[in-house]
Amino acid sequence: MVLGGGASDGFGPDHRLVDVRLDETTLVRRRPEVEHERTVAIFDLLEENRFRLKGARGPYMLRLSLEDDRLVLDVRSEDDRPLHRFLMSTRPFSRIVKDYFMVCESYYGAIKSGASPSRIESIDMGRRGLHNEGGDLLMERLSGKISIDHDTARRLFTLICVLHIKA
Repeated sequence: MVLGGGASDGFGPDHRLVDVRLDETTLVRRRPEVEHERTVAIFDLLEENRFRLKGARGPYMLRLSLEDDRLVLDVRSEDDRPLHRFLMSTRPFSRIVKDYFMVCESYYGAIKSGASPSRIESIDMGRRGLHNEGGDLLMERLSGKISIDHDTARRLFTLICVLHIKA
C-alpha cells in the first residue's frame, strides 16, 4: 500500500512510482539471490515509495538502464508519456557497488556455510550500511531534479546494483 505523503514530508498522494522496470535488453543470467533482491526491491518500491519529479505531476513510471558508464532514469507519466530522461555518471557509485557486491558474496556464503547467527548479522549490518551509503549518494545526485525518501533511495540503489551485474 502506498502511503499518501502529507504536507509534513513534502510528498503528496501522486508523488509516487506506480511502475518500475529494469532494462533487460542486456539480459544476463542472474543468480537466484540476485533475482530475489531485484524482485523484493521492485515489490517494496511499488508498495511504498516517495518520488517527485520537479516540474511534473505524478504518479510516475520509471525505467532504469545503463548506457556506457551512465545510469539512465527514464521517468514517464502513468500513461507512459516521457517526462524526463536523466543521465548520470556511474563513477561516483563504483566503489559502493563493488563493496556491496563483496559484502553480499560474504553474506550469502555465510548463510550457505552455516555461519553463526551473530556472524551473519554482523555481515548484514555492513550490507545495510553500504545500502544506506548508496541511497544517500543517489539522493544527493538527484537533488534539485527528483525528490525521493531514504527508503525509496535504498531500493533504487539495489536496482542500480542489479544493473551492474555482468555476464
